[in-house]
Amino acid sequence: MYIPDWQPDKLSTIPLYLQIKHFLRHKIQTGEWPVGSRIPPQRVMAEAWNVNRSTIVTAAEELIAEGLLEGKRGQGTVVVNNSWSLLASPPPPDWNAYVQSGIHPPNVPAIQMINKAEFIPGIIRLGTGEPSPELFPREKMRQALASLSGNIDSLGYSEPKGLLPLREQISSHMKRAGMEVSPSSILIVSGALQALQLVAVGLLQPGSSILLENPSYLNSLHVFQSAGIGLTGLPMDEKGICVQRVEEQKKKQQAALLYTIPSYQNPTGLLMPASRRLELLKACEQVQLPIIEDDVYRDLWFDIPPPPPLKAMDKKGLVLYMGSTSKTLSPGLRIGWVAGPESVIDRLADIKMQTDYGSSSLSQLTVAQWMSAGYYQEHLEHLRMELKRRRDFMLEWLERDFGDLAVWEIPQGGFYIWLRLLPALSMAKLFETALERGILLNPGYLYDRNDHRHLRLSYAYASLPEMEHGMKQLARIIRLLANG
Repeated sequence: MYIPDWQPDKLSTIPLYLQIKHFLRHKIQTGEWPVGSRIPPQRVMAEAWNVNRSTIVTAAEELIAEGLLEGKRGQGTVVVNNSWSLLASPPPPDWNAYVQSGIHPPNVPAIQMINKAEFIPGIIRLGTGEPSPELFPREKMRQALASLSGNIDSLGYSEPKGLLPLREQISSHMKRAGMEVSPSSILIVSGALQALQLVAVGLLQPGSSILLENPSYLNSLHVFQSAGIGLTGLPMDEKGICVQRVEEQKKKQQAALLYTIPSYQNPTGLLMPASRRLELLKACEQVQLPIIEDDVYRDLWFDIPPPPPLKAMDKKGLVLYMGSTSKTLSPGLRIGWVAGPESVIDRLADIKMQTDYGSSSLSQLTVAQWMSAGYYQEHLEHLRMELKRRRDFMLEWLERDFGDLAVWEIPQGGFYIWLRLLPALSMAKLFETALERGILLNPGYLYDRNDHRHLRLSYAYASLPEMEHGMKQLARIIRLLANG
């Protein structure tokens, strides 16, 4: 998918093909598209600019005649070094070789497409794992920032573990969930994802592995794999991760950690009951397997709070606990935290200082102000009501249009419904067809590469009118593909 930051002027007297030719040439001449780069396919550019494909062909043919482009079998159209101006100058570095040799592997194509498509105007995002802009507390945020503006003494770097006032507020917030964690054992990070990156490079050795639920959000990322660490999935039942496999796989895989999302798991929405949590903690204690508890959805319960976190039951320093404001307040603030043994937090803080010298001071001050003023708890109460209303709305459309197409469980919190499709069809084709019709989906194979029956539906992002239209369209597309 190509999303350009330029559009041809269809009211101009300059022909469209010339405008496009000049744009492509500018990209080449400024080095944004260096020699060896493959330009977007003609069909894709035609769709992005809403022009006839022949317009793109004419522009490309003129650049081919000028020696700037060349069609190569199996590679599409690439930038070449055949014009007189380029031939007279030293050849540029082969950036493609650099790109392909980087140690961090690229996202899978579907994730790359999702990341781009989320910002296409008019797209209906039925799988997005973030709260809707409609749920952003604008007025309260204005009040907090106005109150904060007169009390900012400095916007310099914060101390290695993050601003102390924020860590104190997070310590109090965690205490309400039964966790006794002092501010010195808390590190402020730029979202929970950064905490995972710090763990990968700071605590684990290349060649080691971690155990995790299957399916899991972690499978959609390369945060551990890029550090040379393998992922081993453990099966799940209706209560969450199957604990009886922990000891066996720990020995077999020489696993260094276990990663779990016990509250409203991503992508399944499952809630692990207290009995299973205790069972999991005891099993990991028995084999001395540390746990990363990703609890970013914990505060998003609907009717009753979830059981205490694993961290609340941990008396041996086994659990690294991760929280975040990205799912509750604002993903743009980029504020999360990791809590654990002080020596581990010191190590992660040192690596974070080497990486980015600390999370945004302004964002940290903002979240500290929200928590200290009581705004955060008020917002959570409102957010839970709104998410429950959205969940019920999506469930209504599932009952209405998907009774013969899929099965699902009713989530008790979080963002997601794990939809299992009954007809056998190509999930890749479903993803592509839905996107062509303006519906963005998150297929199950992102979270388990062998899963070709599930969709992760999110009721958190799309507006209710968008959700209604999107669900109607999705049902039609599934029926169309199922019937061949």
